[in-house]
Amino acid sequence: MADILIPTVAQGLMWALMALGVYITFRVLDIADLSVEGSFPLGAAVAATALSGYGVTAAFLLAAVAGALAGIVTGILTTKLKIPPLLAGILTMIGLYSVNLHVMGKANVALLRVDTVFSYAAGMGLTSDMAMMAVGLVGVMLVGVILYWFFGTELGTAIRATGCNSQMARAQGVNTNSMIVLGLLISNALVALSGALVCQANGFADVGMGTGTIVIGLASVIIGEVLFGTRSFKNCLISVILGSIVYRLVIAIVLQLGMPPNDLKLFTAILVAIALSMPLIREKWRARKSAL
Repeated sequence: MADILIPTVAQGLMWALMALGVYITFRVLDIADLSVEGSFPLGAAVAATALSGYGVTAAFLLAAVAGALAGIVTGILTTKLKIPPLLAGILTMIGLYSVNLHVMGKANVALLRVDTVFSYAAGMGLTSDMAMMAVGLVGVMLVGVILYWFFGTELGTAIRATGCNSQMARAQGVNTNSMIVLGLLISNALVALSGALVCQANGFADVGMGTGTIVIGLASVIIGEVLFGTRSFKNCLISVILGSIVYRLVIAIVLQLGMPPNDLKLFTAILVAIALSMPLIREKWRARKSAL
């Protein structure tokens, strides 16, 4: 078990960027955005294509920009065309499948003999697992600090107010449509960055690697909130990151115990359902105890 701890935590850190993106839409904006299932492989596809010709930095920047554009599309469908957010996300996700195929030119791209961010980290004397851990930790800390600062600014507060009470935000002069688009932009940019990291860690990008991404993100968010609380916005960000790590550890443990990999999606769905129902279960339990 000890030999899988470091790579599992490293995977949790890399997927935490995606979980933070899901948190922004699901909790901050109060929108279930399914476009992340398309923007995750979009980030991977753009990064894998850009690595060979433009280098690591350009790959991450282009992946973030591509994800941001996907978020803008969902935002415009929602705010300008008045399509329900859930359906807008599905439309974007479906469209991105073809976009990803065009970006890669085929269904998958292998990163053979291509320098990745982990190659540079390994060049500093780190093992492959420690390189993944170091890159994931630096990426999560950097993104977490930037998000904490941004959502404390006037613009970030306006996004939070839009998700909390859009009518009150409009009464205060906030352009809620612009805030929704901006929130979706940031969310999908983070999801695409996570896809760019994961594809480099796995050594390939695949058009189907985004399947189930929204469930994984929700699992990380809910598990983090249940286990580590939501006392403040900073606490929420930390909880989401730790929730992503815990989720990966749970998956690693059940696989070690012999669960067939084909059952992982079902296990994740059940886990999310239980986590989502925890507040109700706690309330029922407290009511029953007080009645006794």
